[in-house]
Amino acid sequence: MTSDKLRVAARTLYEEVAEFRFVYPLTVVAEAGPKDSLHYYLHKYRKQPPYRSTTHFDANGIPQVWNRLTGVIYRPGYIAMYAIGNLNLYLRQNDQEFLNKFLKQINWIEHHAVIRNDGAAVWPHNFNLRDGAVHHKAPWLSANVQGLIISALVRGWRVTRRPQLLELLRRTSKVFELDERQGGVRACGEGHVVYTEAPGLPTPGIMDGFMRSLIGLYDLYVETEDPRVHQLFLEGIAGLQHFLPTWDYRGKWSWYSNHEYLCPPAYHWLNFLLLDILGRLTGNARFSEVAASWNPERLSRADRLEIYGNFLLTKNASRLRYRTWRNEEDAAKSVSLVPVTTEEQA
Repeated sequence: MTSDKLRVAARTLYEEVAEFRFVYPLTVVAEAGPKDSLHYYLHKYRKQPPYRSTTHFDANGIPQVWNRLTGVIYRPGYIAMYAIGNLNLYLRQNDQEFLNKFLKQINWIEHHAVIRNDGAAVWPHNFNLRDGAVHHKAPWLSANVQGLIISALVRGWRVTRRPQLLELLRRTSKVFELDERQGGVRACGEGHVVYTEAPGLPTPGIMDGFMRSLIGLYDLYVETEDPRVHQLFLEGIAGLQHFLPTWDYRGKWSWYSNHEYLCPPAYHWLNFLLLDILGRLTGNARFSEVAASWNPERLSRADRLEIYGNFLLTKNASRLRYRTWRNEEDAAKSVSLVPVTTEEQA
């Protein structure tokens, strides 16, 4: 293991053990949702300390992410999040620099779309990555990425009114109709639909990426009023309701993926707030009730000790189960490969 990897491992362990907190700097934006709104539903109100950052910027101001297994890479979903974050800052501070950064990311997203032979617009991950028992082989798709990009492009269209962006948006929902084994992000389990962040995982998979994709579909429907998109959204909402108990830890906290481990605070806050947002957008009382039960402010001292202890136990058990310290080549020999075809249209 290189010295960089050792440093990352030590820092990660320190953060999980010594800096576990029951708060996270993420808040709901009440203005988001209507067709005339540029706001996104969530806003991170405090930046990550610079010494922890894994973000690099290329010569054009596009963020790249460093990962110990992949090195420095472009992640389309991260670029969409960076775009949305800058638009949120522009709306709060009225500083043109933030709007320029937003538009720069939208331009990157537009020019890196892959238009497939079936007409779908997708943004594949062009790197290999393992997630537990599944090894994703480039190029692979993610509903999380597709949802974030849809939300970013909807707001890019609202700012610029460029017809090319609207045409691109109309191509983004196709992959939600297709099974994950057929180049889509749709997975079925127990008679219900989920849109999978990580193809190949058993249903229901990862909760926050699924909900991000639902919010993207909601934004797309609000903008286009396409009944086919609305149906995809409703099918996903039904799947979310069906599988909600699977992600629920004793009415107090949320699980990451299929009971892999209790969520760390960042993921739990995403789950808690996204579920609350979807409850508001759909009028689904069950979503709102579970979100309220997951609010960390409700936790007693005993609850906090229980969650902290079980997080450390389940997280490290998952590391041991999958030997996550191995390098990519060793991992690829012992886990399944899940390739996704993203052929570009001639």
